[in-house]
Amino acid sequence: MTQRSAVSRVLQIHTRYRQLGGEEQVVGAEKRLLESAGVTVSQVIFDNAQLRESESLVGDVRLGMSAIWSRSAERTVRASIVADRPQVVHVHNTFSAASPSVYAAAAAHGVPVIQTLHNYRFVCPVATAFRDGHVCTDCVGRSIPWPGVVHSCVRGSRTQSLVAAMTLSVHRARGTFRRDITGYLALTSFQRDLMIQGGLPAQRIRVVPNFLEPDPGTGLESRRGVAFVGRLAREKGILPLLDAAVRVPGVVRVAGGGPLGARVQEAHAANLIVYLGPLSHPDVVGELRRTIALVMPSIWFEGLPLVVLEAFATGTPVIASRLGSLAELIEDGITGLLAEPGDAGDLADRIRWAVDHPSKMREMGAHARQRYEARYRGRQHLAALSEAYVWAGGGVLGRIGRSS
Repeated sequence: MTQRSAVSRVLQIHTRYRQLGGEEQVVGAEKRLLESAGVTVSQVIFDNAQLRESESLVGDVRLGMSAIWSRSAERTVRASIVADRPQVVHVHNTFSAASPSVYAAAAAHGVPVIQTLHNYRFVCPVATAFRDGHVCTDCVGRSIPWPGVVHSCVRGSRTQSLVAAMTLSVHRARGTFRRDITGYLALTSFQRDLMIQGGLPAQRIRVVPNFLEPDPGTGLESRRGVAFVGRLAREKGILPLLDAAVRVPGVVRVAGGGPLGARVQEAHAANLIVYLGPLSHPDVVGELRRTIALVMPSIWFEGLPLVVLEAFATGTPVIASRLGSLAELIEDGITGLLAEPGDAGDLADRIRWAVDHPSKMREMGAHARQRYEARYRGRQHLAALSEAYVWAGGGVLGRIGRSS
């Protein structure tokens, strides 16, 4: 990477989830990308796996208060800012081990803060905008997101849901999200619009999508079947996919693990699908290179799944739900096909059409590859990120970066 960033020192802040996923990959990839452009990247990484469930009411209260405002996390970030002198603090996730206190720590030192919106946590206590098997926006736009508490959206726990709701309410009332966060990076225009509906300031939100490096390269000319790659969970649309497979038996290949694994194995035993189990990343790329299309029948609002970028990079079109960001990422008939979310019959029709029209799918795959090269390479992401950093610093950062 010969391109250089206008900013020379960045502090990344992230809180790892109990189950590692796409966000951790993005944080690591972004660090490597910035470093390749000559940026010094320091990190403060918190870990939710280190949190221990309390066995007393007092302990629950302490844990909840820490999620709303962690003094130890604030001190840790303050110390890192003093030691590393970052020009920008780039936050990825604060819930729950870090807490929004990290924003105040940066603001106290006059360092601009960029927050990447990997999910919907700023408008939804559980961050998914999904409840009881369907999309839910009941909390969007509410100063107090009480529906999330009523429905025990966070892990089925009224207490944990209350903590998440209180975190949003307290910091909205305090003005944290408007005063201490300089700018937000949404992954898609759909996500940006939903965040604005939820109360985030429109003028502070830019769209900067995820990226994929290194380039995995394109796939085979001759392909077979369609592939699902992901978590075997309800929100991912596994059940409609299995129902669709009844109409197109033997065509669908499924890779991944999760709570609906037993249902997937039953379909495999009945010769309706081919179950590949969890795959390593190289094997996922190999599967994408061999398949006619990636299938993403999600019934929730996806962010910007890396597997979509991997499909585009390998020249693989995507059959996805006409829902949320997916309807923005996949251009129907150009880079893939769109089906009505949760409609097994419509999904089966799209899969059958794809299998019956391999030459058309190859054309869509070529367009998908072009889309990857134009929008989702590291160089585009670095340019957008650098512009966002300068924007957050009111233009001053560009001068600092060039003189450092």
